[in-house]
This record gives sequence, structure tokens and C-alpha cells, in this order.
Amino acid sequence: MSHIKAEVCGPTSDIRADIAFFTKTLGFQMDSIYPADDPQVAVFSGFGVSLRLDQQSEASPVRLCLRCGDPDDLGGVGEQVAPGGTLVEISEMNPPLVLPQTLHSFVVRRLADQAPWVVGRAGMHYRDLIPDRLGGSIIASHIRIPDGGPVPDMVHYHTVGFQLIFCYRGWVDLVYEDQGEPFRLYAGNCVIQPPEIRHRVLFASDNIEVIEIGVPAEHITTIDHQMELPNGVVNPEREFQGQRFVHHKAEDAEWQEFRLKGFTSRDTLIAKNTRDVAGVHVVKRSEGAPEWAAHDSDIHFTFVMDGTMTLEGEGRDPQYLQAGDAFVIPPSMMTRYSDASEDLELLEVSLPGAFKTWTGVPE
Repeated sequence: MSHIKAEVCGPTSDIRADIAFFTKTLGFQMDSIYPADDPQVAVFSGFGVSLRLDQQSEASPVRLCLRCGDPDDLGGVGEQVAPGGTLVEISEMNPPLVLPQTLHSFVVRRLADQAPWVVGRAGMHYRDLIPDRLGGSIIASHIRIPDGGPVPDMVHYHTVGFQLIFCYRGWVDLVYEDQGEPFRLYAGNCVIQPPEIRHRVLFASDNIEVIEIGVPAEHITTIDHQMELPNGVVNPEREFQGQRFVHHKAEDAEWQEFRLKGFTSRDTLIAKNTRDVAGVHVVKRSEGAPEWAAHDSDIHFTFVMDGTMTLEGEGRDPQYLQAGDAFVIPPSMMTRYSDASEDLELLEVSLPGAFKTWTGVPE
């Protein structure tokens, strides 16, 4: 293919004043201008973009967004208007991650309700497990890839506070920055993707299904065109914004008494490796009669992986749940997991990782 140059084209009402604004105020360079005796068109370049301004154009003004490491160098965060009418928005290169305040609610999401599967990134199918997303504080997705094989993914990272990938069915091959060679994530195992760790999905089995948790609900995914994975480094102790990468394997875990009577769990050690940002447990039925209990966790999400149970809630009708269903219990709400089948298996995710649980009787 022959050489191609792309330009953003817009009008200007004052090309002479724009020349000074774009070159001296914003730091662009001027590449061309014509005609020489009465300039009508000027082309500027800088910061990865070429801008063509035409004094005879009748188009609407263009909007130019400049993301800066130090916005004060260009007059601070905000919007400026060039003399010729071009809108220039100045913003931070890496704005701080803002975690929305949780809007607590009791949520039950059933697979039988047939919520739509939406085709998302890399051709994967997404099913939303928390429709209201608790005010934007969390997104929980049931993701599947019907046809296995190579996944059309690229090296990328997410600007998040917390992110979990739990393999529910099948297996998937993954590779992560500073974690060595690609590996296979099997059903029952999980990883956390610390903030901005580079990674890539390589290959998936037929009918792979994963549960993905992201905090906050809306977060940016950025493609890294420079890094190649694996990157030749093995540093499992590296922290990414205070969190370490975790690959939890079910066969290496120990089952222990769970916080709720009548159940046992395996701790994924995610709370330890995120400094209690989040905790993740796999829960099964055990000895003893379930009790009414409440918690003070800000976010408490559970996905039913196998078996059946009845979720009783204070002031609510009992909810019969089975594999594929999910629920969120707000702080201080009394609930009880009753009629649990012997094969019941739950995935519990909490933010923070450490929280209090107490028993009692609904008023």
C-alpha cells in the first residue's frame, strides 16, 4: 500500500491568528500554508495528529482533545476556543480513578429470565449479572465464547480498582505481564487482573464460560501496541498499584469453616494479595443448619455455580435459585441460605475483603 497521511479538517475564520495560537500557545508545528500571497489553508501537526484548517470551509468547527501529563502547561484543564473557532479541550493524560459511591440494593438475577447476551470485545458474549450496577460501582458479567479456538485479542490493560476472572466452564489460555509463559485457566480456578497489568487472551475451549467482576462498572480498556507477551520477566511479587497478580488453583486450596454456619469455603487468597480491596471465596454446603445473618460489606455479590438453594431475605419473598443465577445482598440486610442441595457451589465476591458478619432473627 502506498504512503497515506490522515488529516482532521475543519474551518477557520481567522487563519493568521490561528497560526500563532496553534504554534506558540499549543506547541504544534506548521507543515504547510497556501496560497502564499493570501493564506487560506494551513496544516499543523503535533502530538500524533495533523490538523488542516481552511478559511473557505463552511463546515462546523472541529473539536480537538489534548490529553496532557501536566495540563497547566497549556493553561489548565478546561476548554479553549482558537481564534478561528476550533474547540480545544485540555484534560489530564491519566485522570485519577474515581470509584462511585455504592447505591445499595437487593438484586436477584436469574438465568431463566433470559436476559440478552450482548456481543462485546473480541467477539465474546456478555450477560449482565447486576443490571443496576449499584450506581456504577461494579459490573458483574457472565461471559461465554461458543466456538473455541484462537481469540482475536490484543495486549491490553484496564484502568480499574479491582478485576476478577473466574473460569466457570471449560478452559482458556492467558498470558500476563511479568508472570512468565502463557498458562491455562481451568474451570474452578481464577485470576485477578491488578490495575493496568498488561495481558492477553490467547485460546479458548469450546463453550468456555467465565465470570468477570470489574470495579468500577465503567472503566477504560487500553490497547498496548508496544508490549509483547510473554515479556521475558517472571516477578510474581510485583505490585500493580498495591495489588499482586493471583492465579488461584482449586487443587491447591484448603477448605475451611465459612463465615456462615452450615457452609465451608476455600479462600482464594485474593484479599491478602489486594490488601483487602476485595475477597473471593468458593462456598459449598456443610454440616449444620443455616442461620439468619447480615454483613457490613459495601458490595456483596454471589453467583450460583452449581446446585440449588432458597435465598430468604428480610421483608422479601423467598427466591429459589439454581446454577447461573446471581444475587447481591446490601449491608445489614438479614438473609438465610436455606434448602441448599448437596452439590451447591457458590462464588462469593466482597469489597472490601474483610468484613463483619453477625447472626440474628429478622424483625
